[in-house]
Amino acid sequence: MKTNFLKFILFLFTSAVLAQTANVSVVNNEEGMKLVVNGNDFMINGMNWDYFPIGTNYSYSLWSQSDAFIKEALDAEMSLLKNMGVNSIRVYTGIQPKWIQYIYENYGIYTMLNHPFGRYGVMVNNTWVPVTNYSDEATQKQLLLEVSEMVEAYKNTPGLLLYLLGNENNYGLFWAGAETEDFPDDEHEKQFIGENRGRPMYKLMNDAVLKMKSISTSHPFAICNGDVLFIDIIAEECKDVDIFGVNMYRGISFVDAFQVVKEKLNKPILFTEFGSDAFNTIKNKEDQKSQAYYNLANWKEIYENVAGQGKAGNAIGGYTFQFSDGWWKHGQTTDLDIHDTHASWANAGYKKDYKPGKNNMNEEWFGICEKGPTNSRGLYKLYPRAAYYVLKEVHKINPYSEKTTLDNAFKNIKIKNAVLLARNEKENIVKSIKN
Repeated sequence: MKTNFLKFILFLFTSAVLAQTANVSVVNNEEGMKLVVNGNDFMINGMNWDYFPIGTNYSYSLWSQSDAFIKEALDAEMSLLKNMGVNSIRVYTGIQPKWIQYIYENYGIYTMLNHPFGRYGVMVNNTWVPVTNYSDEATQKQLLLEVSEMVEAYKNTPGLLLYLLGNENNYGLFWAGAETEDFPDDEHEKQFIGENRGRPMYKLMNDAVLKMKSISTSHPFAICNGDVLFIDIIAEECKDVDIFGVNMYRGISFVDAFQVVKEKLNKPILFTEFGSDAFNTIKNKEDQKSQAYYNLANWKEIYENVAGQGKAGNAIGGYTFQFSDGWWKHGQTTDLDIHDTHASWANAGYKKDYKPGKNNMNEEWFGICEKGPTNSRGLYKLYPRAAYYVLKEVHKINPYSEKTTLDNAFKNIKIKNAVLLARNEKENIVKSIKN
């Protein structure tokens, strides 16, 4: 009886701790830069996560479905993420605070809440403006209002980790749509866009951070940039931003990114998107081994550059892109039930399927998990790829532990074993569905 009573008291205590809003801060000391959560060093082992059944696109919202449907979908996905060792997901505004809390209390996974900050357009004076003009006074007022309302609504939410503004909005200054394209090569054009459209945007981002900090200081504020383009302007205009978030696809290595961000900004670097697709354009078929190879190498570099590891010391983690395939990404409004194999942009950093003059990046194949067909209720199964099992081993590593030797830890992760695991697990899932 006494044992049961003690267990009950422990349960109440644990529940009370989990229900509290986290106190999250950035610490910069002689070892380097760290994210600290409730007094403990926190390495972000994150994942870009969303929920789009095959046949749907960006117009679909999980959060407008019934609570029972949302709960069932979350339970299936978050159990896989927890098993993988993911401790934070990147989610756009639209998720209600109760689901951030649900994910955290049931799976121990924090949420980085992402406001697009006009990346895909903005509603100004009841009119939709598809290409955001950050110099426009009415647009500025609207975006500042939106982020202020966001912080007011979410600031006391258990499970909230940090706020993120934008999604490579500097690229959006060149592109009219959301689909990734090859970037212009003309340096004069880049400089002109940076000064005339980029500088007002970055200044407004900093104004937004100041506005949000006047409402809450219990969580850090980050921006999401496309690589380090316009970093000199960022250094001048975004002095109050806590974390430099970056979507970066450089292939096997981030090269000088850590040192550049340290020298130019003196802020922690958070990889808000990175990774590899699982389709080989040369072989014209799925390539799980290559996807796992690039993701493993990227995570190793991130770990090597955390505080105390002897390198740049400014990495605080990352969010792998992405948990499951986005079947709508290539055409966005057409062929939504076709897993498109057309590569939409070129990147020489991914040498395993790169040919000069040919695109090799397949937007619909970035999933760490393969997406299965949707059932009659609108739910679907996921089939973990080899990268899932590789990252599961990566996320077990604690770079802040004195006992951790990164070279040995990463050397013990075998991609060949992960490929076999993925193959066997898919066979087991298919069998269980048939039975």
